Amino acid sequence: MTEAMAESHALRDRFTAALDGARGANGPDPLPYADNLLARWREPQRRYHTVAHLTAVLDHVDVLAEHADDPQLVRLAAWFHDAVYLPDRSENEERSARLAERALPEAGVPESATAEVARLVRLTVTHAPADGDRNGEVLCDADLAILAAPPAAYAAYTAAVREEYGFVPADAFRDGRSAILRQLLDLPRLFRTPYGERAWEATARHNLSSELEMLSL
Repeated sequence: MTEAMAESHALRDRFTAALDGARGANGPDPLPYADNLLARWREPQRRYHTVAHLTAVLDHVDVLAEHADDPQLVRLAAWFHDAVYLPDRSENEERSARLAERALPEAGVPESATAEVARLVRLTVTHAPADGDRNGEVLCDADLAILAAPPAAYAAYTAAVREEYGFVPADAFRDGRSAILRQLLDLPRLFRTPYGERAWEATARHNLSSELEMLSL
């Protein structure tokens, strides 16, 4: 078995576990749904929002699971949160949420659980969960955990983001990226879970400040 095949099998198992956690074991075969999502995450226009990012978010949800009210629904939201992704479009999160609203009921997920997954996907537009939104805090922290990566991994992340936006002229990209970094640094807290605040906040702020300084040179 190749490494890519092993990765696909492992991710299929993770999707099946999350889906069964949301609906029970009875329902349509989960594998076609997993394969459809994996095909989306492997689309050629992606450089950062790839299967590697999906896997990282799922891994971080596992780390933060004790802080969620329903970790399985958060895991399903992770699968869908960038399932629709075109770098030149602004409505990716909304279209991803609508995909979840179509696919999950067909896969046997109850209406209330589907609504929660779609709500969480839409929350990744702002990464600003309300106080007490434990599921939202876990998904947003897991999605932003890359900001606290070690230097080499953070550099690879920023390079991949630039590749995704390769159609944007250098000056415009620098201005837009700088604005995003300033908005993040202006937040009172980047991470909302106790673990995220303790383990990731300081490193993430250092990485963001360093990137912003480099962009201003």
